[in-house]
Amino acid sequence: MRTSVLVIGAGVAGLSAALALDDRPVVIASEAPLGRDLASAWAQGGVAAALAREDSPAQHAADTRAAGGGIADDAAVDVLTSEAPLSIAALVALGVPFARDDDGALSLGLEGAHARRRIAHVADATGAAIVGALLDAVRARPQITLLEGVRASRLLTGTDGGVRGAVLVGAGGEPVVVIADAVVLATGGFGGLYARTTTPLGSRGSGIAMAARAGAALADLEFVQFHPTAMRLAADPLPLVSEAVRGEGAVLVDERGTPIMRGIDARGDLAPRDVVARAVADVEREGRLAFLDARALGATFAQRFPGIHATALSAGIDARTMPIPITPAAHYTIGGIATDIDGRTSLPGLWACGEVAATGLHGANRLASNSLVEGLVFGARVGRALTGTAAFTAARVLGAVPPRISAGSGDERADVRRLRTAMSDGLGVVRDARGMQRALDVFDELACQAPSELVADAAYLASAVARSALARKESRGAHQRSDHPAADVAFAHRTIVAGPPMLAKTS
Repeated sequence: MRTSVLVIGAGVAGLSAALALDDRPVVIASEAPLGRDLASAWAQGGVAAALAREDSPAQHAADTRAAGGGIADDAAVDVLTSEAPLSIAALVALGVPFARDDDGALSLGLEGAHARRRIAHVADATGAAIVGALLDAVRARPQITLLEGVRASRLLTGTDGGVRGAVLVGAGGEPVVVIADAVVLATGGFGGLYARTTTPLGSRGSGIAMAARAGAALADLEFVQFHPTAMRLAADPLPLVSEAVRGEGAVLVDERGTPIMRGIDARGDLAPRDVVARAVADVEREGRLAFLDARALGATFAQRFPGIHATALSAGIDARTMPIPITPAAHYTIGGIATDIDGRTSLPGLWACGEVAATGLHGANRLASNSLVEGLVFGARVGRALTGTAAFTAARVLGAVPPRISAGSGDERADVRRLRTAMSDGLGVVRDARGMQRALDVFDELACQAPSELVADAAYLASAVARSALARKESRGAHQRSDHPAADVAFAHRTIVAGPPMLAKTS
């Protein structure tokens, strides 16, 4: 198959990139069912943008930098905050039914570390509404072909090292070779590598591993954001309780009803997400249980958060009359494939956007509700940048098609469980060198005996995450080390990981 642009991933970022392209042929490949089992579609809280009269992009930028632990990329922050309102306007034009107040203006929510109410939302199902609208717009474009149920296996490179396409694998295992001028990776993060996660289990960083195997630079892998309020249930993945619930007045408490955030941060329950996640984790390490008490919201809870309410009720929890049991869980991958603000990677022909990419926007910690808007803004920038590149020509020189990863010995499901447990145990909310090294030993062993491409890629990426975390001998944002509890000015920069071999380097 030949096309001009191959987009791998059909979440907010990938769909936004395709819609921003000109009329050249585009193929969008999605392993997950379209509109389902995507981190984008599961997003509850909303989209952050300076929309209120008393707000401004400059204030949104200041809050983003403050949450980022001093290492957010200034250009990426300015791009996001200045273009975010335009992205909201585009979604309104597509018919996304954002909540509105009695006067017809957008009803804006408040979340942690935001100085203003600036979260546009569709109840607690914002991501699903946005993905649905973008899919409808994509389906109306005759030049865009949607391939559902196909997994990207390997990138194809030319004799010059540039990316020339990819090998896709269908549901029956049949390979499909797609030759393209450009490949856009929009495959999401690697939260699914953790035993406790709020992300789809398919979010295992396959796109990041593919890019690294092709030689692309990665960045900031040690920064993984943990959400403090996943429902503490016997479920995999764990259901999320949006930060917006705290924005409406819910309070974090222990089993005695003692407020967890009292005396920890002046912003209380709306402190930055890394601060709150550590506070909840500390409660658990002390042998206590953590809860989110939303009883003060009364009947408003079910009206404002119908999805969360239904999920809780199905587990026997009525948040109107009882606190919700919660625990921290891996939620968002801050690091990924290193890109510039237009999505260019270090490899010609390879682009990336959304959670799979690392523009430096989030620094060491993502500001709440900056993820959906990241996909919208930077996905569109990829599409616009590609519009200015040369159109498809048949005279493309391919190198050798990379072989499939040889299968080793082992049980795939058992190996994945072992890897996920090692990730949560060794690279959780708070880490130390001993625990990270134990996890790294597991990853390296699994990489050597991987029974499948899935396990090999997961172990490969997990090893890179552990090495990056070991190399950052400080605590900053979402990366917290009990053996190096303070921030160190010597590490006030981003981390670049070369691939392969995947050894941590700093820049």
